[in-house]
Formats: sequence, structure tokens, C-alpha cells
Amino acid sequence: MNIQPLYDRVLVQRVESDEKTASGIIIPDTAKEKPLEGVVRATGKGKVADNGETIALQVKEGDKVLFGKYSGTEVAIGGEDHLILREDEILAIINE
Repeated sequence: MNIQPLYDRVLVQRVESDEKTASGIIIPDTAKEKPLEGVVRATGKGKVADNGETIALQVKEGDKVLFGKYSGTEVAIGGEDHLILREDEILAIINE
């Protein structure tokens, strides 16, 4: 990937949600909500503290994460939608 986020920013690619509910009802594209989980594709170097030290990020490339509904900035990279958000906007890492 040719994008390197700066500081404590993270590039996340949303994962596609299911097109059916648990009961088998097919959800049309117009009724779908954007998924609130994604995969980290790139990270910055870390947050710079007041004393000048760099604090490493807790997330790394390949982590599956949850983020807030209105978090980040949407960008299109290579025809695919991604989000750039700060690490503190990430709510959790999903361990599978």
C-alpha cells in the first residue's frame, strides 16, 4: 500500500456486512448500515508526547477492530473505501 498515515492515525478498511439477517431476510443495499468493524491496513509511527518521545500504537496491521459510527474520515484508495482515524477513535481489537 502506498499510504503511510502520520503520527497516531490508522488506515482501516471496512469489512463487508452480511446481506442476510439471522432469520434469512435479505437486506437491500439501500437499507444497510455501514459496518462498524474493519481491518487495519496501515499505521503511523505513534503519538508524540509532550517530552518529545514517541508512544507506540497498540494496534498493528492486520488487526480487526471496532470503531465508532461517526469516527474518522472516509477516503477512496484504489476504488475501495477506507477510513483514516486516530487510534483513540478505535474502541476495541477483535481477537478471533
